[in-house]
Amino acid sequence: MTVQHTNQTEGYKAWLRYDKIQDQIWLAENKYWLTSITVLETSPIIESAKRELVEAISSFTGQNPTVYTKHKKIPTIVLMTIDRLDETIDFSLHDDGYLIQTKDYNGVSSIIIAGKTDKGILYGSFHLLRLIQTKADLNDVDHVENPSNRLRMMNQWDNMDGSIERGYAGNSIFYENNTITKEKDRLKDYARLLSSIGINGISINNVNVHKVETKLITEKWLPEVAEIAAIFRQYGIKTFLSINYASPIEIGGLSTADPLDDEVRAWWKEKVEEIYRYIPDFGGVVVKADSEHRPGPFTYERNHADGANVLAEAFAPFQGIVIWRCFVYNCMQDWRDRKTDRAKAAYDHFKPLDGQFHKNVVLQIKNGPMDFQVREAVSPLFGAMSGTNQMLEFQITQEYTGQQRHVCYLLPQWKQILEFETFAKGEGSPIMRIVDGSTFDNHVCGITAVSNIGNDSNWTGHQLAQANLFGYGRLVWNPDLSVEEITNEWVRLTFGNDSEVIQKVTTILLESWPIYESYTSPLGVGWMVNPDHHYGPNVDGYEYSVWGTYHYADCYGIGVDRTVKTGTGYTEQYFKENRDLYESIDTCPDELLLFFHHVPYTHKLQSGKTVIQHIYDTHFEGVEQAIHLKEQWISLMTKIDSERFESVLQRLEEQIEHAIEWRDIINTYFFRKSGIEDEKQRKMY
Repeated sequence: MTVQHTNQTEGYKAWLRYDKIQDQIWLAENKYWLTSITVLETSPIIESAKRELVEAISSFTGQNPTVYTKHKKIPTIVLMTIDRLDETIDFSLHDDGYLIQTKDYNGVSSIIIAGKTDKGILYGSFHLLRLIQTKADLNDVDHVENPSNRLRMMNQWDNMDGSIERGYAGNSIFYENNTITKEKDRLKDYARLLSSIGINGISINNVNVHKVETKLITEKWLPEVAEIAAIFRQYGIKTFLSINYASPIEIGGLSTADPLDDEVRAWWKEKVEEIYRYIPDFGGVVVKADSEHRPGPFTYERNHADGANVLAEAFAPFQGIVIWRCFVYNCMQDWRDRKTDRAKAAYDHFKPLDGQFHKNVVLQIKNGPMDFQVREAVSPLFGAMSGTNQMLEFQITQEYTGQQRHVCYLLPQWKQILEFETFAKGEGSPIMRIVDGSTFDNHVCGITAVSNIGNDSNWTGHQLAQANLFGYGRLVWNPDLSVEEITNEWVRLTFGNDSEVIQKVTTILLESWPIYESYTSPLGVGWMVNPDHHYGPNVDGYEYSVWGTYHYADCYGIGVDRTVKTGTGYTEQYFKENRDLYESIDTCPDELLLFFHHVPYTHKLQSGKTVIQHIYDTHFEGVEQAIHLKEQWISLMTKIDSERFESVLQRLEEQIEHAIEWRDIINTYFFRKSGIEDEKQRKMY
């Protein structure tokens, strides 16, 4: 990668390492495929594909491949659109789809990379490079790939002062000192990383749009936004912006932002036309409205459909999309009020509006109803609105899962969420089929996530946090891939093909989420973190606050009663099968018990343990398991370069220290609260 003010560090290369091939047997059997590239199409995106292949193959072999623009009678890699294949086979490729095949083409064996569009050719080129890095047999390649999701997005929570909200890997690579960065090479490298895992959209500023960022849609900043868009366009990625709903007032000089006001509607149409004059392929906008003190249509006694549709009308002529976030709740809640339930809010606000949103509006829904906890229920809004486009939002940045100081591999969590059966149309309606549009034949759907990158030399602060970024892209492209497949792929691309390294790094990753959960908040109750920055244990940190994030622990028991029978009624928002599952204390899964029920400390879990003993045991065990993570990593010292080895080791040592802090504070709190001894008589304070 080309880097400005960043050394060519091992961490910076991420999974696009392209190290020289050391396996001489594999090279002897496959090298003749790596001597030439034939490029039969031209476009900036295909130029990116060609450049990637040339640079990678040069690094793999030490020799530059010859590039042809006409097919020669030699073994070669051929880049083409699918319509050049003179066959009657219907490959049914989507716009971003591709095939890679070793086959006869014009009388000579070739590796064909064919896409329906130039973007497919680019994605196919990255796929071929993954095959080379993982030592696949190039003599028998046969892959046909279509992305499951139309929208595969990244949300940057970057601010123009250079900070990143919930960023744990340094400052922004987009902005500094309230200006747009002049150093564009790193943006290009980021675009390469995202394109290599199939990302096709990026929103480049924080959803909490502050004063300076509000002006990104003005003539002052649009030329520079267009420069960023041009960089990402080369890699098949459309640029989006988060906007301030009060823009007609803040930058338009109007007295209102009422979505039903004619002047407001006219202002948005004119503003959107201006944006597209600078960025003809602009993707659209992301909107956080009426949430956590952000402006929105509620100010004018309008609903969210009113608010979104005025924007949708302005964007429709340009095929632009309005992504409307559903993270709307009462953030000034009275903690004494046991009936108001933050978890219910998104459903209550949006379900009644089903069918009222324009077709180029997509509702962006967080995976859970609270806020990216280490364990929480799945949002019941998925599948509840058959006439409305829906988009799933994950958080790659580890706000509540160790903040990239702790290793916490989130792919297993995301996989569970995608496979969660909503029963929206009976059995066979998992969330992955809601958000890909197939369940209700919705066409503007997909998945997005909050990015975890910053200007740290290895992108993500914690080297192993790169696995979350890579895994997100691969899973969003194809949710049917197994966690093990994706994990194995990332480890091999990042650390090589040594079997011991693959086995141990894979084990560290796959064990990390359950370990983090075990020494933090128990049984789905969530939170228990320090307010504001959310790092480290503080059991009552949010217990008497306005945010609606309570665990209700007293001397008798703990948990939030969200049942219909005696609680907030939240379970009613699910389809019957899940409602019944969660409503009953006998069938509610242990890992979500305290999310749905308030129970005595002596309540017996399905595991046979009492709640209080489970809390004690998991927190002690979590520390031991964190220590074991470090031991596994240390055993790889001679097989991993010192830069990355030492970086990860330091993080694992910090993780152990914080796991101990979590253990002692949580266990002591509940020992004092309940007065119940640990059966194993371990140290309490």
